[in-house]
Amino acid sequence: MEISKEDKGKPVVKALDMTEEMENDAYEVAKKALEKFSIEKDMAQYIKLEFDRLYSTSWHCIVGKQFGSYVSHDSKHYIYFYIGEMSFLLYKFG
Repeated sequence: MEISKEDKGKPVVKALDMTEEMENDAYEVAKKALEKFSIEKDMAQYIKLEFDRLYSTSWHCIVGKQFGSYVSHDSKHYIYFYIGEMSFLLYKFG
């Protein structure tokens, strides 16, 4: 079964602990990062800074095609999702 072009752009959530508004912002900001940048660290920096601006500081972001993680986070401030082959981990701590 082939994945359509439309489905490749849909976020696939693996873990979620945040408001629906933050969740939707995470998808939109991640999609913009994918359009603007080709380097993963630049995507992560863009997403982190946007969430710092939108929801106050202390956000952390990891972007990549393959990574492991185990992080502590503030309640209601965590999301881990994919868009296509790219993984996004966004969380606030501190």
